[in-house]
Amino acid sequence: MILRRCLRAVALAIALLGCIFRYWLMRAGGRFTPERRALWLNSACRHVLASMSIEVDYEGPLPERGLVVANHLSYLDIAILAAVMPCCFVAKKEINRWPYFGKAARAGGTIFLDRASMTSANRAAEQIAERLGECVPVLLFPEGTSTDGSQVLRFHGRLIQPAIEAGAMVTAAAIRYVPSGGEQERELCWFGDEGFLPHLWKVLGVRGFRAHVRFGEPRMYADRRTAATAAREEVMAMRATR
Repeated sequence: MILRRCLRAVALAIALLGCIFRYWLMRAGGRFTPERRALWLNSACRHVLASMSIEVDYEGPLPERGLVVANHLSYLDIAILAAVMPCCFVAKKEINRWPYFGKAARAGGTIFLDRASMTSANRAAEQIAERLGECVPVLLFPEGTSTDGSQVLRFHGRLIQPAIEAGAMVTAAAIRYVPSGGEQERELCWFGDEGFLPHLWKVLGVRGFRAHVRFGEPRMYADRRTAATAAREEVMAMRATR
């Protein structure tokens, strides 16, 4: 297992360096639009997940625009969903300070949110509204935190409001981790007070790891409370169906 972890750590480092190279190559190619940022992030995350031997599959119609709301199991969800489709994310402000990954998130067009600040929430809502007018889906984790997968927490509707006002489609997405080495999904989730590096080191040692994403049908809602409740119920139903 130690050898597996070390080999994957080296492969991950090489993949991250490749992401930097492709970023500057894309920057040199002209204006870095939201669409091009999303395409860069899509390519970068595919390479990163491959280096970690994480397989990703999905079912359901891929959203091409609008708001996508998903359950949240760990930081890996960002790479998993971005590898499935070009998109931009709404993420907690702490990620902005992470070494390397903060800069990568900014390069990918991430909207950062301070959950404790109403001003930050209003600014994030304005940015979401702007992005909804572009040809890139906006991805939101409305639980507000990651979990161990045993339940889907209540979806907060505040940042769904821009989609309601814009008449944009809202698509529910359910993420499931499927380890093949005998581990439980919970062991691969990042939640509570577990540190980032210890969790990453654990993931690098897993024998087999597949992430499955299931998308629901895009829907329009009359209000954010209905949207939050219905999307959460849809995610729970999709996760309950193996």
